[in-house]
Amino acid sequence: MATSSRDLPIVGDSFNVGYRFQRYWDWPMANAFFCGELGAGIFLVAAALNFMPGMLLGLLVTCVLKSYFHLSHMGVPSKSWRAIMRPDRSWISRGLWSIVFYAGFGFAYLALAWLGLGESMGLSAGLVGLFKALAMLAALVVSTYQGFAMSHSTAIALWSTGMMPVSSLAYALTGGVMVNLVIGSGSVLAADPALRANLVTAGLVMFVLLAIVHLSLLHAGHHGSPGGRKSVELLTRGFYAQWYWGVTWALGIIVPGFLLWSAGGSFAAVLIAAVAALVGYYSFRQLIFKAGLFEPIMSFRP
Repeated sequence: MATSSRDLPIVGDSFNVGYRFQRYWDWPMANAFFCGELGAGIFLVAAALNFMPGMLLGLLVTCVLKSYFHLSHMGVPSKSWRAIMRPDRSWISRGLWSIVFYAGFGFAYLALAWLGLGESMGLSAGLVGLFKALAMLAALVVSTYQGFAMSHSTAIALWSTGMMPVSSLAYALTGGVMVNLVIGSGSVLAADPALRANLVTAGLVMFVLLAIVHLSLLHAGHHGSPGGRKSVELLTRGFYAQWYWGVTWALGIIVPGFLLWSAGGSFAAVLIAAVAALVGYYSFRQLIFKAGLFEPIMSFRP
């Protein structure tokens, strides 16, 4: 009698029919995704606030840490330049180009606006502002392209959904709001209580959005292919459930959301909320890789 593919076991490297974990993208790539999206999110929020230290921090997080973890993942780092050669076919290549433009225009804008080189060179404010706009556009691509790259992985049902780039952007902006709330509390936000209150409200909205994004990812996985249902089972009831519910959800969404809602005017509460949110964000980045399963080779077995 035939057995449905949803009843197949998770197998390792054997030739048995079943689900297999993807392990090509593991913790170094999760770290690279985390740093890339977080840095871009910090930059975008800081640019909206015209907060130069936040913009510099965002650039450094993406350009230094993301690059390091990408290179640590590669077997032959000296050939990594080849990944940038086909932007017409690969989201990885498009992402690398976006990082080049993000770093170039971002650092150029800081040099022109923050260090005053634009004024000394006689450049117009409009031209300097164009550098900022182009850097923000590139940062937007940096914060989403990894989600697009994952959504193209049709063999891994948990990833193969349009919600992946949405989750990347949502987490990037949430991280950007929380980090800028912390580092801006002693300067730009301290001088403008109304701006701080608006940023706290934006943080609350982002945590609600994150909850919706997670529910949408679970819904898409559960109602998709057997591999997607198996991945959702691992996250919600299986091996990774305690980490997913305890860290990604409780610590990363519920706790910081509650702290912002109840004590958003306190720096200590905001600091704890920011740390909790980033831990939850990092947990999501790790778990979304670890729970990714390849579909079984056969839909049914004898």
